[in-house]
Amino acid sequence: MAKVGFDNDKYLAMQSEHIRERIAQFGGKLYLEFGGKLFDDFHASRVLPGFQPDSKIRMLQQLKNDVEIVIAVNANDIEKNKVRGDLGITYDDDCLRLMDSFQALGLFVGSIVITQYAGQRAADAFIKRLEKLGVKNYRHYPIAGYPSDVAHIVSDEGFGKNDYIETSHSLVVITAPGPGSGKMATCLSQLYHEHQHGVAAGYAKFETFPIWNLPLKHPVNLAYEAATADLNDVNMIDPFHLEAYGKTTVNYNRDVEIFPVLRAIFERIYGTCPYQSPTDMGVNMAGNCIIDDDACREASRMEILRRYYTALVQHVRGEADEEPLRKLELVMQQAGVTPEICPAVSAALVKAETTGAPAGAMVLPDGTLVTGKTSSTLGAASALLLNALKSLGGIRDQFELISQQVLEPVCHLKTTYLGHHNPRLHTDEVLLALTISALTNPLADLAQQQLSALRGSDAHFSVIISEEDIKLYKRLGIHVTCEPKYEVKKLYHK
Repeated sequence: MAKVGFDNDKYLAMQSEHIRERIAQFGGKLYLEFGGKLFDDFHASRVLPGFQPDSKIRMLQQLKNDVEIVIAVNANDIEKNKVRGDLGITYDDDCLRLMDSFQALGLFVGSIVITQYAGQRAADAFIKRLEKLGVKNYRHYPIAGYPSDVAHIVSDEGFGKNDYIETSHSLVVITAPGPGSGKMATCLSQLYHEHQHGVAAGYAKFETFPIWNLPLKHPVNLAYEAATADLNDVNMIDPFHLEAYGKTTVNYNRDVEIFPVLRAIFERIYGTCPYQSPTDMGVNMAGNCIIDDDACREASRMEILRRYYTALVQHVRGEADEEPLRKLELVMQQAGVTPEICPAVSAALVKAETTGAPAGAMVLPDGTLVTGKTSSTLGAASALLLNALKSLGGIRDQFELISQQVLEPVCHLKTTYLGHHNPRLHTDEVLLALTISALTNPLADLAQQQLSALRGSDAHFSVIISEEDIKLYKRLGIHVTCEPKYEVKKLYHK
């Protein structure tokens, strides 16, 4: 079994209590800028084994009587039809999806704010759509000189031009479909308006990474740099915290760079700034809930390696330039990461060399190593998946889970009638065949029952496997990496 390095129950209790304390600090109302993913934070669960992907939502549910959610979306992103890469839907559609998801969990969504609004046609269409749906919405406008011209920003012609978002709860969570949506500016604008209305309110920031009370070069923090290599985020010592308290804490460059401006805005609104450093603004308690530092270090090194292989493949596909790769190579060096830390890498390459065809290998959660080779009916990903299920079910190699009498007609169907050039079955097709076989084959039924036990496995392939196979592996909770090369040389690989 994989080692647990993080106490999730302690985290939920400590995090919710800390946020309550911060609400009280500001007299009963807090605007909380929520960075990262509220739902399905799989990065955190990978680098902090024991962290549950839904932890942030569960924490908010503990505070649900006090919570109101405001979703911010940039009008320019709506105009450009910007799409979430993980979901394949536009930012405006994702606002509605997020509303449904929050409300299904008993959380109150008060409104949507369209930021950087300047009469964009697509934004106007979205506003009309919201009004038809009965969703309260507000507009925030571009502010000349933002964020440096503090005198103009904190004035009737700056924040004063923005709509005042009417809220009714003590904790207002500002979230968004993606980065660059204007969450911080929305919080600061609201502080200005609340002050104008005579309401005491504060601001805080919720970012899981980097973890402020871990060392700068701790693998957990380096894994965050690896995850944001394409954004040029850099972890750094918080100089303001060091000067104010004589204590070393970790933050990242954008928060450190913007802090003097934030401090000036606070002083302009309130006459004084409640924070001495960017670290002070944060409320994250994750660093206090690590119970096995070695387990988290090991998990984070593996995550860095995965990010590196992903970047290599993206580079080969023409989806990324070399700069993120160079940064990832530096992060790997700092964390002491090489491909040798994942046994699946060398096993996949050896299997491919000995068979002369694409191959894969998988490290199961209990540490068992299995391999899979390409055959006339199965691709490497499909063969590896079946072999992993056999291993988990204690089924010997010589026993068939799916007979050739089933596989061959399906392969024939693909090439003869469906127009596929490759007759081999993808993983989704294999699982359908396995389900059918399970009706008459007890071993197939036993193998199918092992699917949930694959979660947390690491698989590596000697070539870039298909998107269909990658997506299915991810749905099963298997971490997938590939060598940055295609099985065949051609120009189009979709």
